[in-house]
Amino acid sequence: MSRIPLEHRLRAAWQRRGPLAVVLWPLSRLYGALAARERAAYSSGARTVTRLPVPVVVVGNVVAGGAGKTPTTLAIVDHLKARGWRPGIVSRGHGRAGDDCREVMPDSDPRAVGDEPLLLRRRAGVPVAVAPRRAEAGQALLAAHPGCDILVCDDGLQHGALARDVEVCVFDARGTGNGWLLPAGPLREPWPRAVDLVLFTETPSAHGGAGQPAPTSAGQHPPTFTATRRLADDALRADGSRVPLAELQGQPLSAVAGIARPEAFFAMLRAAGLTLARTQALPDHYDFNSWQRPPDKRETLICTEKDALKLWRHDPAALAVPLVLDVPAAFFTALDGRLAAQGYHPRHTTAPAPRTP
Repeated sequence: MSRIPLEHRLRAAWQRRGPLAVVLWPLSRLYGALAARERAAYSSGARTVTRLPVPVVVVGNVVAGGAGKTPTTLAIVDHLKARGWRPGIVSRGHGRAGDDCREVMPDSDPRAVGDEPLLLRRRAGVPVAVAPRRAEAGQALLAAHPGCDILVCDDGLQHGALARDVEVCVFDARGTGNGWLLPAGPLREPWPRAVDLVLFTETPSAHGGAGQPAPTSAGQHPPTFTATRRLADDALRADGSRVPLAELQGQPLSAVAGIARPEAFFAMLRAAGLTLARTQALPDHYDFNSWQRPPDKRETLICTEKDALKLWRHDPAALAVPLVLDVPAAFFTALDGRLAAQGYHPRHTTAPAPRTP
């Protein structure tokens, strides 16, 4: 819990080049030098880059913290399934205990596989594997599921050990913040850099300033799209049943969020007409082991879908509100074009299925 004020202070500092960012700037130079050496090791062949036998789509970002990678991954997987692909998902499984390679099952313990991979497995309904080395996760997944013909890597834009065919860079409304590298700014690597597609999961703010993406090898700037992020119409109970959000209006609610931007979740709840008697902003990937429920039992507890996977062990009555990402059709057309340009086409034909939150 003591991490929360520091996290929030850093995120606020990352939006401008103020005193705290200036103090941290020398460290960002060191960080940048180490990151550049890492990238050079892969590009020069000094470190091994593994090419898997199926196309790989990497969904990542260049800023620290959540920008909407997981809902973007879900949207891409849904689209690929509708197109006739048989996708699988690989992830590092950030925040989990242990560093083994394992497949994620619907009933896996989030502490062992990570909250986001478990959410992806349950929502997408496709094979998911986790490992510190995404290539190892991909090899294990393909061995267990030989029918899988494309992999989507949730996070991994900076993971040079895995060869990729399409890179999707995700931003939220904050863009690149103050444009500096960690820890003086939010950037994991310098921006702009060459990627295939850029997706904003929210309308960029006036001061977000993601900048112009770097040109591709053909000298063209990658297409940039903006999605709409919203809450689902229903909240979920632990047993899978649904409660319309409209029925919760006027009730005293206690909202909790252990995500990168908890305030954004709280704001969306209020925008949906819900009354929040109290809010709890927790660190991203919070395990809830030391969490204590608010004392007022009259308040219904409401949380994110990712948090619910861990919170339901302690409070089965909590309600989870899924996040829905409405991605423009032009983004998927561009994605299909990138795959087709490299000779990749789905082997099966299926009718598009309606997407549900």
